[in-house]
Amino acid sequence: MTYQEPDMWDGWEEEAGGLTTAEPTRLAVVPPPAGPPPTWRPRNLEDVLDGTYKPPVPEIGRRNDGVGLFYPGRMHSVVGESEGGKTWFALMVVASELAAGHAVVFIDFEDDAPGVVGRLLALGADRQHIRDRFAYIRPEDPLTVGFNRQEIGQAMHDLRPTFVPVDGVTEGMALHGMELKDNTDVARFGRLLLRPIAEFGAAVATLDHVVKDKEGRGRYAIGGVHKLNGINGAMYILENRTPFGVGLTGRTTVRIAKDRPGQLRKHALPHSSGLHWFADFVLKSHDETFAEAALYPPVEDEGPFRPTALMRKVSDALAGAPEPLSVRGVQDRVGGNKDAVRTALARLVDEGFVVVEKGARNAQMHRLEKPFSEESGGPSPPSPTVP
Repeated sequence: MTYQEPDMWDGWEEEAGGLTTAEPTRLAVVPPPAGPPPTWRPRNLEDVLDGTYKPPVPEIGRRNDGVGLFYPGRMHSVVGESEGGKTWFALMVVASELAAGHAVVFIDFEDDAPGVVGRLLALGADRQHIRDRFAYIRPEDPLTVGFNRQEIGQAMHDLRPTFVPVDGVTEGMALHGMELKDNTDVARFGRLLLRPIAEFGAAVATLDHVVKDKEGRGRYAIGGVHKLNGINGAMYILENRTPFGVGLTGRTTVRIAKDRPGQLRKHALPHSSGLHWFADFVLKSHDETFAEAALYPPVEDEGPFRPTALMRKVSDALAGAPEPLSVRGVQDRVGGNKDAVRTALARLVDEGFVVVEKGARNAQMHRLEKPFSEESGGPSPPSPTVP
């Protein structure tokens, strides 16, 4: 492999673990070194002053209505509970970037290549696109060891990716001897790995876990608060409603916890918690080899109340009855709040799952026309209860 000239990955002062690869430069007037300009040099503000400056626009990944998800050249985070769809969410964006002719570098501290590539193929990614424009990196030793810094720098130079997911921040920090709850270490990890990638122009997205306490987690991922403070793009929180799995349809609410450039919240619905509702992530798995992913915009008015759990119970009660049932007969078999059962029965009638027939003395009798299925009825696309 032929390496490029030294760049931002070379000669950096490394703070992790007390290692230093470069001596600090004294504050003196010296000729500027070759390469990128010093960051302490006063910035040119002319584009801001003359009105030619263009604010960052989220262009990486798309919601179904075309609204972008991630800002090029910025650091982002996607956080959620285990098995809440974080990796699937990122791979949906990977597949769309590959289909658009762009390149992706995937840094994975958690899974393995067969798991990640298998999911990409299930989402419909083209095999040749993966061969040509997708790099999978599974680090097993720190970036500071050997030629690791040059290796990832070369991959960035060769592919010039638009999107770089980093899966498993907790494991990545531990691999570098850093403490998860130490804000200084969180900042060091960002300077070591995330910021240099973003400076290549790629949208970086760390995939992280939330704290276990649902009531007290707020906007934070597990670990130091600097995980939120250090983000100069957006942070999304995924709240899983229906589990993901083979043969299942998983659903997750996507909320905005932070939007530094401020271009995303206008496409979301506000919430009392301050976490704007940005999208519904739906993944329908047909089998191990085929899955459909979609990111639906939020819907403010979802129509009539739809108690799906109770609708399923009413459907099961009618299916087990030897003959059509009156409203009271349904209520007796289902139990619980009678008004709620009546509402569920009415929704089944409205959606065509139950047919009303005349019985003795003109009584309204209810017959199951077809078993209730949440996927085959109700609002389209499937949406969560108003948050």
